[in-house]
Formats: sequence, C-alpha cells, structure tokens
Amino acid sequence: MQIHHHPLVGASLGTGRAITSYRFGPRDGDSPTVYIQASLHADELPGMVVAWYLKRRFAELEATGRLRARVVLVPVANPAGLNQHWFGAQMGRFEMGSGQDFNRRFPEIGPELALQLKDRLGDDEAHNARLIRAALSDALATRKPATELESQRLELIKLACDADLVIDLHCDWEAVAHLYTTPDAWPAIEPLARYVGSEAQLLADVSGGEPFDEACTAAWRYLRGAFEGRFPIPMATKSVTLELRGVRDVSHEMAARDAQAIVDYLTHIGMVAGAAPEPPPLRHPATPLAGCEYVHAPVSGVILHRREIGETVRAGDVIADVLDPLDDRLVPLVAQTEGVLYARHWTRFAMAGMLVARIAGKDAARQGDLLVP
Repeated sequence: MQIHHHPLVGASLGTGRAITSYRFGPRDGDSPTVYIQASLHADELPGMVVAWYLKRRFAELEATGRLRARVVLVPVANPAGLNQHWFGAQMGRFEMGSGQDFNRRFPEIGPELALQLKDRLGDDEAHNARLIRAALSDALATRKPATELESQRLELIKLACDADLVIDLHCDWEAVAHLYTTPDAWPAIEPLARYVGSEAQLLADVSGGEPFDEACTAAWRYLRGAFEGRFPIPMATKSVTLELRGVRDVSHEMAARDAQAIVDYLTHIGMVAGAAPEPPPLRHPATPLAGCEYVHAPVSGVILHRREIGETVRAGDVIADVLDPLDDRLVPLVAQTEGVLYARHWTRFAMAGMLVARIAGKDAARQGDLLVP
C-alpha cells in the first residue's frame, strides 16, 4: 500500500487541507485501474466506513498477490466539507462560502482535448485511448485552481482520470440502496447492483450539473460525438454513483457487507483473482433517471408517511400525509407513477414546496437537470 497526500489551496491564512489517497496492486501500466472514493458529500458517512473496510481488504489482497488491478482509494473525498458545522449540525453537501454543491461543476475538458487531438488520432482504437488518457492527464495537470473548492474538485478528477472503473460512494436521506450510471455502462455495472442489493438503477447519459461520476466519462463521450465516423474511440471509463442507503445507516455490519459486495464484484469482473459467488438476482430492472417522480409537499406541516422505502407504489397511492394541526387538515401526497419508493427526506416537517420522496418510474417524463440540487 502506498499513501499519498494531495494538498489543496488554503482557504485562508494559516490553514491547509489535503486529500489522502491509498494505492494498491500492480505497479505496471498495463493493469486496469479502479478508483473508489467516499463522502464527496461530507455528511454522507456510510461510504467512508465502507472505504475503511475496503482499505483493509485491499491490503490483504495485495499481500497475497490477488489484486490484478491497480486500486486508488480515497476514503475522505471532501476534507473541506468535513470542517463545516453550524451550531452542531454538519453542513457537508454545499460549500458554505459559495453555496455550491460539492458534487457539481467538475471540469469538462472534452472540447479542449478535441482541438489538441484532431490531427493525432487514427484508426487504432487502443492507440487512440492511450493518446486521450495522456492528453487528459496533461490537461488537468496544467490547471491552476484559485480556491480550495476548485482545487478539491481538480485533485479528485486527476486521481480518477486514468481509471477504467470509477465507484463514487454516497448515500441519501432515508433510502434503500440504489445507484446512478449511464445506459452505456449499465451492462458492466449490473453485477454490482446485484451484489449490493440495489433496489433502483437509474440511468442517464447526462443528468445535468457536471457531477463527479459524469465528469469522469464526459471527455470520452464528447470525443466520441465529435469524431463519430472518423476515429474509433472507446468509452474507456465506466463510472457509477452507489448510494449506500440513508445517512443514519452507519454500522460495522452494513459496511462490512457492502465492502464484501464490492470485492465480490471486482472478483467477478476479473480485477481480483479468485472465484466470486454467483451474483444474486437483480431486485428491480434499470429505469431512466428521467422517469423518477419527485414528490413535493404543496403545503407546510408534519409529514406522516404511509408507505415505506423499498415498497413498490402505484399511481394514485397515497404515500404520505402532510398534517396542519391548526386547520385540522391532512393533505395527501399522491404518487403519479408506478415504481419503487427508493428515497425520502429524513425530516418529518415540511416547508411548502419541499421535496419529500422519490419514486423510480419506468417512463421518461422529465427534462433538464435530473438530479436533486
């Protein structure tokens, strides 16, 4: 195991933070690479514990010569956000200085690479992939971030830019396990959904806002589109955001199971030597992210849930009530689509217009930014 520290731009005089990465496996340049990070939203802690279990497992696998892939592991992807507290409450999703989501606005450099590579690409797909990886790394190395937030985003992308597989560990408010990936990557990611027991598999090429997982594949997608019909370019990086249930689902037992599920998946795809257990059945088929229904409270009041996360609901089902005890009024929240109720807000008091729950519907209906802000 190798330990590396990646300093960030200091937010103010006398302060400084760094991202810490752990590297395992072969040192040669021919082995595949997997990048795993946790807690990019700093108040989402289940992934951080899973990453700690993975760190121990990868050290064991490296010692016994079973790692066939290079592994880069970042258990704490957001040291800046970990330091944000407001009267005892951790504020890890948005950077307090700018209001920006820590998992948005990652750099897009596809157009820059297209200009650099238009006269260098050829008919050999593998050769093109090597050229693109090298150019991607060089382009990121020349960036000069001005703020701590920019430098944190840049360092994370630099760590992941040469990976064949990117796994970004998150969680939701209250949720069953679910994941986000692209239609192109889904066949390769599907066994991971099985091992983890994912209840909703949400697919989109572009969800909006430049989140980390899409930023890791954006350059490849852009170049494929820009040079379609001229040069063969693979989608050389596959990425997935894995949502490990809810913010309170933090325990040794769950983290150990999730870490083993990820190791089983890596074994299944050949990145770890050995025989993997047979993947369990897929709990629910993949659905478009654009098919998700976001259920909002039309009025303020106390939320009284009628359906549990993980249940399949139908259009017309009342999934919760909003109680106004002053006017003796119960306002039902009614599902408009059929699908898995995969996530809901952890708070039990709604402001008017607040997002309360999400349902994984089968039919694409939404456009624009598809993720929760």
